[in-house]
Amino acid sequence: MSRVTLPGHDQSTYRLRMEWGPTGAEAVPADYAVVVDVLSFTTTLSVAVERGIEVFPYRWRDARAAEHAMRHGATLAVGRFEALSRPGARHVSLSPASLSEVEGVERLVLPSPNGSTIAFALAESGAQVVGACLRNAAAVARWLAPKVAGGASVVVVPAGERWHDDTLRPAVEDLWGAGAVLAGLVGEVPDVVTSPEVRMAVAAWQAATMPVDLLACASGRELVEAGFVADVEIAAHQDVSEVVPVLAGESFRDAVEPDPPGPRLRRVGS
Repeated sequence: MSRVTLPGHDQSTYRLRMEWGPTGAEAVPADYAVVVDVLSFTTTLSVAVERGIEVFPYRWRDARAAEHAMRHGATLAVGRFEALSRPGARHVSLSPASLSEVEGVERLVLPSPNGSTIAFALAESGAQVVGACLRNAAAVARWLAPKVAGGASVVVVPAGERWHDDTLRPAVEDLWGAGAVLAGLVGEVPDVVTSPEVRMAVAAWQAATMPVDLLACASGRELVEAGFVADVEIAAHQDVSEVVPVLAGESFRDAVEPDPPGPRLRRVGS
């Protein structure tokens, strides 16, 4: 990844860091990077991994995604509205509620231009990438805690959404998810040095009330009004999952070992 960062913006004097979206992910390197997209990429990811599914994130929602699924012998997840337009058909969709009921799927291609792009960009920077949401925030924090205590740096990246002109819309639900992970980490490693951005995310999470706020925020209301209230309710469940999805190569799998398979991490800006 090419990186042009103004002095101070990389938060390199802090071991716990937080920055928004794809551009923020590029600007703030770390040994471990946590992607948070509560509505709904990382929530769907957590539900899939809970069900033992290997998840292949993919940047594009077009014919290339189908080719990617075929290449990996995987099922391609379709969009929520595409699934609604095909009643009675057997399909897997990007809806975490629908995915929670799927049987017989071992590998899944999950198109997500935002979450997938951030995940792969972070991996290309040398970070070990983890997917987090409200469902598994505590589990992710516990998995990262010994690494942070040992001197590793962590950046948590709330994905945000996109306005019609493709500019970043900071999405409060992702700030809450980031804050939940960071609050857990601070609780596990209380002497860790945190950036002001991290403390702001933690404060936002501590001020939130679930599920009321998730249902009432802009992204939540959009999904509720489109008929996907179950997706928002599933995303609002706090710490109900023990999975820690880690990106190893092209896919996310649960971190059953202290470190997932792959090359040894290089220490970045810690």
